[in-house]
Amino acid sequence: MSRSARPVTVLSIIRDCLDALLHPSARYDALTRARHRAFMAPRLLGSLAAFAAFPVYLAMRGAPSAVEVAAFAWLIAPIMLSWFLSRTGRYEGAHVLSSLALAGLIMAVAITTGGIGSFAAVWLIVVPLEAALSASRRVAAFASLLALSCAGILILVSQLGWLPLDEPSAAQRSLLMAFGVASATLYAAALAFGAESLARTSVALLSREEERYRLLARNMSDVISRHRRNGAVQFISPAAEAMLGMPVAQLHGHGLFDRVHVADRPAYLTALSDAARGEVRSVEFRLRREPTGSERGQIDFIWVEMRCRPLDQDLGRQDIDRDAAHETEVVAVMRDVTDRKLSEQALDQARSAAEAADAAKTRFLATMSHELRTPLNAIIGFSDMIAQEQTLMLGAAQRREYAQLINDSGQHLLSVVNGILDMSKMESGNFEIASEPFAPRASLMHCCNLLALKARENGIDLVTDAPQDLPVMTGDPRAFKQIVLNLVANAIKFTERGGQVSVSAAVSGSQLMLRISDTGVGIAPDDLKRLGAPFFQAGKTYQRRHEGTGLGLSIVKSLVALHLGDLTIQSRLGEGTAVTVKLPLVYTSPHAKAAESKIATLTPVLRQEPQDQLQDRPHDQPAPVKKSA
Repeated sequence: MSRSARPVTVLSIIRDCLDALLHPSARYDALTRARHRAFMAPRLLGSLAAFAAFPVYLAMRGAPSAVEVAAFAWLIAPIMLSWFLSRTGRYEGAHVLSSLALAGLIMAVAITTGGIGSFAAVWLIVVPLEAALSASRRVAAFASLLALSCAGILILVSQLGWLPLDEPSAAQRSLLMAFGVASATLYAAALAFGAESLARTSVALLSREEERYRLLARNMSDVISRHRRNGAVQFISPAAEAMLGMPVAQLHGHGLFDRVHVADRPAYLTALSDAARGEVRSVEFRLRREPTGSERGQIDFIWVEMRCRPLDQDLGRQDIDRDAAHETEVVAVMRDVTDRKLSEQALDQARSAAEAADAAKTRFLATMSHELRTPLNAIIGFSDMIAQEQTLMLGAAQRREYAQLINDSGQHLLSVVNGILDMSKMESGNFEIASEPFAPRASLMHCCNLLALKARENGIDLVTDAPQDLPVMTGDPRAFKQIVLNLVANAIKFTERGGQVSVSAAVSGSQLMLRISDTGVGIAPDDLKRLGAPFFQAGKTYQRRHEGTGLGLSIVKSLVALHLGDLTIQSRLGEGTAVTVKLPLVYTSPHAKAAESKIATLTPVLRQEPQDQLQDRPHDQPAPVKKSA
């Protein structure tokens, strides 16, 4: 039933009237409102009852004595105390005034009825009991001192003989003493019931507040935790169970710290330590999440953002166990930011890809501006000279020389364009493998024979080691030759005069293994990581000593990947380079076209192949063929 539809009762009417009298400062806090009601209600009702009973008492008793008038005046006076609390809202001040009023009445009655031996002296015990309802130590201490002072004054007055001479008889004294004890007991009982009612109200309000915060803690996606300075968890909200997939009890103490990624633990502890010193800190770290179901056996980390600040010391003093009260504690709020981290990583990858594309474009323009302009200038220049042969009086030998230079420049230009076109086809996935059986040894020897003249001109020994019994393999013979030509040409290009280039082939299981090694300049570790990217050339582009577009190794990578093979590179600066290519002896086209366009990835630190693996040949195998200067 709603509040607006509740039945109208006498209690509800009294409560509404009391709420209308409350000071505005007490209307918005339930416990304060209950205390003000408990102070005002009995005093207003008692005063009104005394005010209504006074005429009846006069009719029955006749003219009252001074003590009786004072007693009725005191019974009506609490209306003024209720008015004071209603107007000022000073709850402690109202209790102080109430203690003074009660003590004053007791003193007046006790002095006129026997001093410390009066029946009214028993009521001095009630003064601190009534002050206990104020929930203030200062008021309770004041009321206790006031009661003790009144008792001392009564004793002093009795000893000095300042009491009235007329004393009641023994029967009257016993009757008055019984009345005093009974009335004091009843009043103390009323105070006890009032204290119990306030305690019950306080517990109900506390339970309601706890349930409210418990509801918030259970339904918040963020995790709230309380830590010691060393990171030990004292409290953590139930949301941690949904975040980490494990019971909250296992996260207490150092359970949460044990789930922090090892690399992030220093930052985690530093943030808590700074927060314990009074600073507000925010830190991001990884937490190990407990795998569930099919995820068993996998290690899964989530990214968490934790904001921590020092715990309010006033709240900390309310704890029961305060052995370490001097140690500042920390309250933290943790939030799962894995999705945001993944988005940031995706943005970083996209930015890196854009930067790599921009760098590739720059390298392409820098390389092509040289590689295209040089042969075109030669073609145009020598063709102009041939066109003006009559003016220049060229002989037949000069014309043949110029024609050969034009042909060489055109062939070079054609090779550059073909390399660009092949690379474009491979990156777009349009390069098709024309698979057919062929003899790899014959193709290998043919390629080495083509490059033998170039090696001889450069003063380099070209050593070929190809067994006679190499089996026939199935693949693209044109792509195989292109792989060998590019790798051997690169090895010759980057080997100084007097060096050596070795080309060997062997069968390893179901794969043909080619190894091209040289004693050239080698490759720096930083360049080795990027080697094979289109248009990338080791060393500074504008300081290179060798011609080339930077497409050769990139094309080799793509062709090897299209054959479902593997390419690794080992190199050390100043000592040489070794390239190992493994191709399947029988190429079978994959069912998915995506695998055809897959680009192989170079490994900076390559697998160490046994040096004698390529040298273990049958005894009837022919000796290596050496083509030297």
